[in-house]
Amino acid sequence: MQRLGTVPPLPIARGEGVWLHDYAGARYFDANSSWWVNLFGHADARINAALREQLETLPHVMLAGCTHAPAVELAERLRAMTGGVLGHAFYASDGASAVEIALKMSFHAWRNLGRSDKREFVCLRQGYHGETLGALAVTDVAVFRDAYDPLLMRAHLVMSPDARQALPGESAADVAARALADVRALFEARHEHIAAVIVEPLVQCAAGMALHDAAYLRGLRALCDAFDVHLIADEIAVGCGRTGSFFAFEQAALPGEAPLWPDFVCLSKGISGGYLPLSLVLTRDAIYEVFLDDDVARGFLHSHSYTGNALACRAALAVLDRFAEDDVLARNRATAPLLSTALAPLGDDARIEHLRHTGMIWAFDVRADVAGERFAERFHLAGRDNGLLIRPIGHTVYLMPPYLLDAELAQWLATQTLTTLEQTLANRPRNSRPDADRAPEPATA
Repeated sequence: MQRLGTVPPLPIARGEGVWLHDYAGARYFDANSSWWVNLFGHADARINAALREQLETLPHVMLAGCTHAPAVELAERLRAMTGGVLGHAFYASDGASAVEIALKMSFHAWRNLGRSDKREFVCLRQGYHGETLGALAVTDVAVFRDAYDPLLMRAHLVMSPDARQALPGESAADVAARALADVRALFEARHEHIAAVIVEPLVQCAAGMALHDAAYLRGLRALCDAFDVHLIADEIAVGCGRTGSFFAFEQAALPGEAPLWPDFVCLSKGISGGYLPLSLVLTRDAIYEVFLDDDVARGFLHSHSYTGNALACRAALAVLDRFAEDDVLARNRATAPLLSTALAPLGDDARIEHLRHTGMIWAFDVRADVAGERFAERFHLAGRDNGLLIRPIGHTVYLMPPYLLDAELAQWLATQTLTTLEQTLANRPRNSRPDADRAPEPATA
């Protein structure tokens, strides 16, 4: 708020494909997919058509004592995509609300099973799960949570598997093993009191796109099974194909082995393609059945007026249609190397650390001693001058473009990103403090 006088918001008039246009006629490549939600570009013709049709029939009806086709079909299609393992969907509006639902459902399920002592939660260092009070309690980003700390429940913090922590000679899998040992020690001491552990599978986004090895997910699933702890996968940012598979957790199983699934999956952001607020929690039959009782107090009592909104569910169905009709995951696998190749020169740049990539996420860290004060803001403004709408997190520059890349766009995006980096570092303020820009930008679950 304090910076708005110096850096006013960019007024956007319209969107088309990967481009956003301002009122002066300039256009900007939406390099971060408008905070990771816009999968198929702005004003997509097929999603627009689906919403027009739904708008003419049923925009909304309460999902209490009523139901409607889009909510039912969406739940059924997502169930099928998990092989029937996560057979039930609970609808909400945004990512933080989905996290709240998963936390409440886990605790309440254990209580209904006569294990009310299981009321503690475990989260990862650097993890981000939203900014409502429950979600904030399992978030480890000080700039968001410290002001509200007196209001929050206490959660256990365990080591992040962030591969950037690798010691000399260590691999990402070695870091994951160390992080799993930390979880095991906690579970051995407190499992009778722990309801669930929550994790962002494969990428801790608000931590600066911190990637970890899939071995961490395999090990975490095994530990949760061994110690009777629920596993919550927060796929709000990393789901819907962003890591290369529709659900990031699909990559937990080794090739040829049976799929591994968490007990809860939280989805939001890309599920509605950047059109309407929608989130949901998928869970297992066994958890659903724990709440089936004539005693209302044993039921799961959580709702809001727009739960399962028909327009939002129809947008999500149109998104799933795009995945199926265009074989989006295969297309992304074919186009992602184009951008990786174009960004490859950063790997030899002494000013850059940890050039990394997974699925449709690319990131690199600018060394603190060269970044300068207000690096993220300066980079963002330089990006505007180069036709990019891009917002770094601290010293981490990341690209999460819509799933519309081709050879020409990939090369253009890389060129403009490298040009923006050069201009930002060339215009470093004098007497900059190396750590002045370390606070991450909110991920807005």
